[in-house]
Amino acid sequence: MSIDFSGKEPFVEEEPLVTTSLTREDENEYSLRPKTLKEYIEERAVAIANYIIDHNATVRQTAKKFGISKSTVHKDVTERLEDINPSLAARARVVLDVNKSERHIRGGLATREKYQHRLAICSREEE
Repeated sequence: MSIDFSGKEPFVEEEPLVTTSLTREDENEYSLRPKTLKEYIEERAVAIANYIIDHNATVRQTAKKFGISKSTVHKDVTERLEDINPSLAARARVVLDVNKSERHIRGGLATREKYQHRLAICSREEE
């Protein structure tokens, strides 16, 4: 391992780059500019909220669709989105609250369906 004593400042990038995005500069001109991690997270939070609102989706469904964890979906919608777009955050929150109030019903229906399926399999085996 060697240490550089040349006195030069090491290159430090301000924000990590995640990807690049095609942005519209003028009416007919596009440019490829780097997208920072912060921009990526903000765009993801808005996209998640729009998906939840448009599809009445649960946190679990949204997480599966976007390939992220449920806690990330929840944090994006309840915390990060408040700073980015409060009105969109409020609309998404309404959908999440409705889903939360109905989850015990969905769980009961899933359990009922599971046991009906098992009963149907057992009935076929007895015949």
